[in-house]
Amino acid sequence: MTRPLVGVTGYLDEAAWGVWRQPAALVPDTYVASVARAGAAAVVLPPQDGGVAEVLDRLDGLVLAGGPDVDPARYGAAPHPRTGVPQPVRDSWEFALLAGALARELPVLAVCRGMQLLNVALGGTLVQHLPERVGGSAHQPAPAVFGRRSVRTRPGSVLHGILGASAEVSCYHHQAVDTLGRGLTPTAWSGDDTVEALELASHEGVFTVGVQWHPETDPSDPRLFAAFAAAAASRPGAR
Repeated sequence: MTRPLVGVTGYLDEAAWGVWRQPAALVPDTYVASVARAGAAAVVLPPQDGGVAEVLDRLDGLVLAGGPDVDPARYGAAPHPRTGVPQPVRDSWEFALLAGALARELPVLAVCRGMQLLNVALGGTLVQHLPERVGGSAHQPAPAVFGRRSVRTRPGSVLHGILGASAEVSCYHHQAVDTLGRGLTPTAWSGDDTVEALELASHEGVFTVGVQWHPETDPSDPRLFAAFAAAAASRPGAR
C-alpha cells in the first residue's frame, strides 16, 4: 500500500542558501523527518492564494506546524505588547486548511501554534503571554531553547492511550489556551495546570489532537507521530 500523504503547514519567510537570500517557502525538517519515520510521506503547504480544496482532496492527514502567534483579532482581543507581529496570510491559509480538514474528517495533528489555532478556530481564546499567568518562563526558557516538562494526561483520552499517564515533552511557547473552543476537551496539563493538549470530542473516532509541545524535536519518542500516521493510513479512502 502507498504511504499516506500528509500535509505540513509551512512558512513564507526570508532564507539564505548558497549565494541566495530571498523569500522562501519552508518548514523545519524535523516535521518532515517525523512524518517519514512514522511511515507517511510529507508535503509542505506554504501559504498561497486559493487551492485549499484541491490540496485537501489529495491528503490523508494534516499537521498544523508551530510558528508565530495567532493574530489576537481572530479571538476579539487587543494585542499584548509581547505578542508577535500578525501574519494574516499564514493565519488565513491555515484557518481555511483546518476548516476543510475538519469537514472532510481528515486526521489532524496540531503542534504548538497549531493547537492554539485549533482552539481559536472553534471559538476559544488564548493567554497572550504565559509568564504573566504562571510566574515564570519554564515553557520557553530562552530564545531557541526548548524546555523539558512533564505532562499528565486525561484517563480515557486518545493521548492517554498513546503516551500513558504522563510523558516528558519539549516545549517552546509563550502563549497558551485560555477559554476552550467548542467541542474541545483538554487532555494534558503541565505541573502549573497549563493546558498542554486538546482533543475534539465531536470528531469521535477521527484523530484530532493538539499538543502545546513539540514532538517533532524528540525523535526518541515517535509515538505521537506514529499514531497520527496510522490514523491517516486507516481512514476511509486513504491511498
